[in-house]
Amino acid sequence: MKDNIITGLDIGSSMIRVVVGQKIEQEPVHIIGVAEIPSEGISRGVINSIEDAVSSIATAFEKAERMTGVPSKSAYVSIAGTHILSQSSRGVVAVAKADGEIREQDVDRAIEAAQAVATPPNYEILHVIPRSFTVDSQSGIKDPVGMTGIRLEVEAQIIQGLSAQVKNITKSVYRTGVDIDDVVLAPLAAAEASLNKRQKELGVCLVNIGGSTTSIAVFEEGDVLHTSILPVGSTHITSDIAIGLRTSLETAELVKVRYGTALPDDIDKKEEIDLSEFGDSEEEVVSRRHVADIIQARVEEIFQMADGELKGIERSGKLPAGIVITGGGAKLEGLGDIARKEFRLPASIGYPKEVSSAIDKVHDPTLSTAVGLVLWGDHLQQEGGAGMLSRFSSVHHGVGKMRSWFQSLGT
Repeated sequence: MKDNIITGLDIGSSMIRVVVGQKIEQEPVHIIGVAEIPSEGISRGVINSIEDAVSSIATAFEKAERMTGVPSKSAYVSIAGTHILSQSSRGVVAVAKADGEIREQDVDRAIEAAQAVATPPNYEILHVIPRSFTVDSQSGIKDPVGMTGIRLEVEAQIIQGLSAQVKNITKSVYRTGVDIDDVVLAPLAAAEASLNKRQKELGVCLVNIGGSTTSIAVFEEGDVLHTSILPVGSTHITSDIAIGLRTSLETAELVKVRYGTALPDDIDKKEEIDLSEFGDSEEEVVSRRHVADIIQARVEEIFQMADGELKGIERSGKLPAGIVITGGGAKLEGLGDIARKEFRLPASIGYPKEVSSAIDKVHDPTLSTAVGLVLWGDHLQQEGGAGMLSRFSSVHHGVGKMRSWFQSLGT
């Protein structure tokens, strides 16, 4: 059983989530354990205290082990944060064989050529995502292996992260005694759990609303077109409520969870919320519609920022499969309606798919990234491991350098 275990570790700004999956031959991945722990030492997706982060991650792993009875030896780990950069690149190589037949080695060389971009100081490449290949003058090829040509060109998306932050995450995980299988950009992992193949082919934007960041991933023709991490999330909504009601953050969070909606027009003007029911020292009664106005303003801002990213790649209002909202913030009532208005596209809430489990919590948008990490690992293992040109999402992992880090940081 232990050999079939795949673990996903989602290191978020507000929560650390561990999902443990078991693979049984051709069956869908079966989720056997879920653990959620409030995160310490992490802000806006980056680690600001190694000791606190290690303690939180270790507690999450221990909780998952108590649930499954199986210790996690290694995990697929998410990375997010506003330091993540995404840029397009091209790589061109001559086909090596005299008869012009393109082999895996030619594809790998083309992808390596695409990696020769001007990386900012102190940044490392996390993912190289081939979008399409061109053989001689024939463009739009998805898999050139076996074709014949002289010149092979690849158009790729390069995703980079700040070296220090990547090292901090790997160090924090290693100190818990758990090995790292791969470091995966959070919105790509969430997309694996929340989006289907048809949506990615048609064109879709995943909006993953986390604690203090919102990450987006745009797919078209089955491949990643763009990724971005925005510095706003659901904790900003809580802060707005706390300021607007002149109450504590704890009370504001409870008000948001119990009475929160992004649609003030659907609420009776006379409907009120008694703050004393949340243990607030001040016995104050506030209008529920006022709370909804506060929430609506911030949600509109988040979606406008996300739409700004779509405008930057000329896809605003042009994605047939629309918007899929996931993450902890997706549970807020009325998000779909606001998204449809702001993006001018169909919108829905994304839940983890492609997995089976006796745990009800698994099919919850808050677990999209963690479940997606398990699915990522499952697909990679089917394709023969990291470092290969995986047919899964056409992602080529820049794990080589990362692995040497993991080993050097293991002490």
